[in-house]
Amino acid sequence: MAQMFQVVDLFAGCGGITAGFHGTGRFETVGAVEIDLAAATTYTENFGVGIVHRGSIVGWSPPERAAFADVVVGGPPCQGFSNLGSKKLDDPRNQLWREYVRVLNEIRPKVFVIENVDRFLKSTEFAALQDETRSGGQLEKYRLNWELVNAAEFGAAQVRRRAIVIGTRIDLDPIEIPNPTVRRRENWRTVRQALDGIDTNVHVDNQFLPSRTITYHDGRPVPGWYKKLDLHVTRNYQQLSLDRFRAIPAGGNRFNLPDDLKSPCWIKHTTGSGDVMGRLRWDQPSVTIRTEFFKPEKGRYLHPSENRAITHLEAARLQGFSDEFRWSGSKVDIARQIGNAVPVELAQAIGEHLAKNLDARL
Repeated sequence: MAQMFQVVDLFAGCGGITAGFHGTGRFETVGAVEIDLAAATTYTENFGVGIVHRGSIVGWSPPERAAFADVVVGGPPCQGFSNLGSKKLDDPRNQLWREYVRVLNEIRPKVFVIENVDRFLKSTEFAALQDETRSGGQLEKYRLNWELVNAAEFGAAQVRRRAIVIGTRIDLDPIEIPNPTVRRRENWRTVRQALDGIDTNVHVDNQFLPSRTITYHDGRPVPGWYKKLDLHVTRNYQQLSLDRFRAIPAGGNRFNLPDDLKSPCWIKHTTGSGDVMGRLRWDQPSVTIRTEFFKPEKGRYLHPSENRAITHLEAARLQGFSDEFRWSGSKVDIARQIGNAVPVELAQAIGEHLAKNLDARL
């Protein structure tokens, strides 16, 4: 029987990385940290009670079960230097990677993995992380490899470019970033393949999640759990929005709208923002699924053929989650969890790569 490796998931969210690593059959999660109540509840519902610490990583120390984990994974919050927003380099959330380093020093795993936005590799935080691996630094016992990867090249039905950093303890040969498993664009997983089995002939008109709650953390109830068609929910669109959706052809976007259906700012701006009010294309991967995928004005999130944005179920499918995955929280909470997750296929590819390399080194 192949050796099982123990893993700790920091900034775990709903558990995209954990789901991918568990999909390899080679990893057992022995600890996790997530501050958001709804996300921590989702994580607990799927991966078991007593694994995730619901709270801040600041000051957290791994319990005995997690103190000697083989692998630590996680992506510290990236809002401060994300390609979206104001790119505030002094955002205090950027400094949470230092807490990640502190925990690494407590556990001293064989390998650690950081996943983040592409801009992370050009940030002052990453430069400081590299400094810590030099002589006298907090991570001097580790060597880093890093690269930008595209989730579509690892089996995801989504073009999502992310920075991956792998740190290997110096008593082991360095583990490099995995090579793509699906290099040819014509072989990339498509929206059609990801949404297979969801009946497009049934009009989606339900706007609400079922009314039920579960309680795991701090005695605070959270809406849930939900799975499968529970998540196939839409919004109450105004007539103007419906008219716009109907006017946008397959693969189209805001540029296809007649002037009377355009907002004033769209009329003035005749170039750029080509994904705004865009339809996903059946035979291509989706664009990056973000936290507001239910708002077509935020990007190419219109269903390929129906006159609505993609549902939570469809977004979860595009992120690689199975229909059996159990979600907790409000519609907005769950959308945030889906959009912030690491695509499960990418996480699984990284996990398989680590397990193979650890087998060869131990």
